[in-house]
Amino acid sequence: MGMRGNVAGKAHELYALELLSGKDTVVHRLHPGVKIASCVVFMAAVISFDRYALGRLCPFLFYPCVFIALGELPPSLLLKRTILALPFCLFAGLSNLILEREPAFTLGKAVISLGLLSFCALILRTVLCVAAVLILIATTPWVSLSAQLRRFRVPAIFVTLLEVCYRYISVLLGEADAMYTAYKLRAGNVKGIAMAHMGSFVGHLFLRSAARAERVYAAMKCRGYSMETPRVPSRPLSASDAVFLFSVTALCVLFRLIDLPLLAGTWIGRFL
Repeated sequence: MGMRGNVAGKAHELYALELLSGKDTVVHRLHPGVKIASCVVFMAAVISFDRYALGRLCPFLFYPCVFIALGELPPSLLLKRTILALPFCLFAGLSNLILEREPAFTLGKAVISLGLLSFCALILRTVLCVAAVLILIATTPWVSLSAQLRRFRVPAIFVTLLEVCYRYISVLLGEADAMYTAYKLRAGNVKGIAMAHMGSFVGHLFLRSAARAERVYAAMKCRGYSMETPRVPSRPLSASDAVFLFSVTALCVLFRLIDLPLLAGTWIGRFL
């Protein structure tokens, strides 16, 4: 029971963000296409900066802050999910710390190198982009997201792969749990899975998962599943949707073209 409870808890944790999409807030009521478009515009603006533009990225914190406030999202949950992506960029940024030791500027008595500057910019860029995607999932039901992607003419096979991978991770966890329980009953008090048995365990897990996937897909086809047809009816854009998309796009363009931190520093320096 303990192992099954743990697997159930992990599955619930996995879909905790989607459970938030059922709320009724200003952000949740926005058109799914508008939220997808604003997320793409935001990420494109963030990615477009050069590797040393740490200060220029700071104004883009408006996006997650506004969405978290208006969407009534728990910051702790989003932070936990965002942190999961940091190890990947940390390893990529370590080479910058080692190879780029030229000084960029001094902060008091501390000398900030170009490597440290690019390292921090990489982390902030990753946090912003991952947070934007997580917020999109937390404020839009997955069915509406996939239907809107199909209306945007995203290849059907790509959308279907996203749906299947996201929806049936819990099925894979269940198969792994059943196999692990059977292994424990045969292995006695051995902790974990012995390395000698790991290859066989993974192979059988793959075979069981493939067979289960065939049955799941057959059941989906019997219920009229189609890769091409959106399963959620479209709705027209409202005035609030247009205002929201225009506001986000205008702010992203403004922050991309104008160095607001530099202007703010210059303005404050005149009064000091």
